[in-house]
Order: sequence, then structure tokens, then C-alpha cells
Amino acid sequence: MRKRGSLDLRRFRAIIIVTAMLEIIKIDETIYEIVRTVARGGMAIVYEARQLGVEGFAKTVAIKMILEDYSNDPAFREMFVGEAKLVADLVHQNIAQIYQLGRHGNSYFMVMEFLSGKTVAEFTARHKQLNWQVPIELGVFIISRICRGLEYAHRKRDREGRLLGIVHRDVSPKNMIITTEGEVKLTDFGIAKARFFMRDEEGEVLMGKAEYMSPEQARFETTDARSDLFSLGICLYEVLTGVNVFDTSTNVHEVLENVCTKVIPDPREYRPDIPPDLAKIIMRALTREREGRYQTATEMVYDLEYFMYHDRYGPTIMTLHKYMMELFPETDPSNPFAELFYPDSDTETTSSYTDNLFPLEDEDGKTYSQT
Repeated sequence: MRKRGSLDLRRFRAIIIVTAMLEIIKIDETIYEIVRTVARGGMAIVYEARQLGVEGFAKTVAIKMILEDYSNDPAFREMFVGEAKLVADLVHQNIAQIYQLGRHGNSYFMVMEFLSGKTVAEFTARHKQLNWQVPIELGVFIISRICRGLEYAHRKRDREGRLLGIVHRDVSPKNMIITTEGEVKLTDFGIAKARFFMRDEEGEVLMGKAEYMSPEQARFETTDARSDLFSLGICLYEVLTGVNVFDTSTNVHEVLENVCTKVIPDPREYRPDIPPDLAKIIMRALTREREGRYQTATEMVYDLEYFMYHDRYGPTIMTLHKYMMELFPETDPSNPFAELFYPDSDTETTSSYTDNLFPLEDEDGKTYSQT
């Protein structure tokens, strides 16, 4: 018996329509061969697949498919379609790419860049498991790459030159992937705010991970690009210290209160070897008043890169690649014994490719959705 949300065939076809010189041309049928389940969430399933073409052409992709029940939900379908349309035109080395939006039966799907690697959440968790600390320069490098992706997204304009006003609104370690090759990618623009693409329900609906929100987001206020930079500051603090200063309760309302009012300790209280100039960058990113915070991602990434490179040869993609092979030897194909110590656990799990939303309603009737 076929499970709800699963594919009943190893292959399914999507008609590709392209626009060329104002003509609509039907090229051919594209075949996707499902390889395995990468992640399974409450609302979507992600598959590793091979896109097949003529003369033996094959390309590895990820296919994110909404479970049928949610494909029939107009609000969720609108978010899913909006994300696909938005990210399709965000072409940047630090943003995970989306290639196609389609429908198979009653389920919508998007074809995405397949990223072989680990989330930053998994990266920090492995350090805790091994009782290691994240090397300071590598931690800064990872966050600086995400900052570069945000810089691009925040400045993105449409074809008429109008600023899209993109705010990711869900910048968190689970939505950052470090590939085995050392590249760093920002994923999941599913609750992003952007003019002409995504519905703006700020003030009524709160979506995201409470412990990574900015104070203005937690207060149901209108957000702008500076909100993402506060969230990025939380991530940088956590990567280097292993501590999320706001995540002290399982009660989402208490966490939101922490975001707005809890004293933020200097990160050197948790890790004394953090240099003073880096601590200053972190605390500026975590300034609650927007006017005192970094005003643009360009400003923040300049300070991060200056810290890494102004007086030395700092980390590179290759540095991170080599470190990932040491930290996750199970991903190193040259290590024949890795599986004995780190058995594969990729399948049937949730990851940054999937979303789980848990709506909560407060006494004022406002809705919280914890992703």
C-alpha cells in the first residue's frame, strides 16, 4: 500500500516549458529518477534524485515534495510557490538554488540544488559530541559566507529595478548548510518577506524559530534587513561559544521575552579566547535598537572579513573542506573504516530542506508558528 506523500513510481515526468523570444516552446519530458529519501518532515519529503536526459545525461538534484494534505491548503501552497518563484532568481554562490516548480498528481514539488553536507546545527552538535570548540576563524568564515548571501538577497531588485525588500526571517543554524567541499549555503526562504512574491502578514502571524528572532520580529513589528543581521549575530555567538543565550525554556512565550529583554553576556564569558575586536562585532550585531545595529549586511561582512584577513592569510573554502573531512570522517570517501564508527543516518530524518510548523495562539489571538 502506498503511503501518503510517497511516490508510487521510481520515476515521474514533468513537462518543461521554456520561454524564448516571446514564444512558448515545449522541449521534451524531463525524467527524474528517485535515488533515496533524504529527509522527512511533517509537511514535506525530500528525495535525492537524478535528472536524466539524452545521451546518458544525468544530474543529481534534490526534490522537495509537499505532502498531499498540505498541497490542498491554499495558504501553505501559496508560501511554497512563493518561495520557489523568489529563490529561482536568487543566483548566488551562498544561496541554495531552486531550478523548477512543478506538480505531480495533487502534490507540488520543487527541484533544488542537491547539497551534500551538514547543517551548521549538525556542525556545532558534532563539536559538543567530541568536546571540541569550533576554531574561531572557521566559525567566523562560515557566518561571513551566510552574510554574503544575505547581502545579495537584501539588495536584490526585480527586472524593473524595484528593490524587493527581501527579509529571510528564519536565519538559523538549521537553515545553513556546509557542503563536503567547504561551501556554505543559506537555505529555506519559505517564510521570507519580499514585495510582489510573498504575502506580508507581519503584526498578525509570527513564523520562525523563536530563539533566533530579532526583538522587533518577536514583538510582531515590521522587520527589515537588519532583523536578519540580529539573527545572524545569534548564530555567530552560538557557533563560537556553543550557547544560545535566549534558548532557556521550552515555553515559546518565555523565549520571545528573552529575545526582547534578557541581558546578553559578552561572549568572552563563555569563551575567553575570543579576540576583543571579534566580541565587538558580535555585540554590535546583537544590539536590540535597530539604529545601533549593523545597518546593512555589507557593513557586517566587511568587519568579519577584515577580522579574518587584514593581517594574515585567513580561512578559505579548502580550509573548511579539510576540516569537515576531519570532523565528519564518514563523509570522506577515502576513509574505508568511517562507517564502522559513524554509521549513516541521513535517511528518514528532518533537515534544512523540510519545515515543521507548530501554530500557537496567544491570549490576544495572535498566531505563533515555530519552524
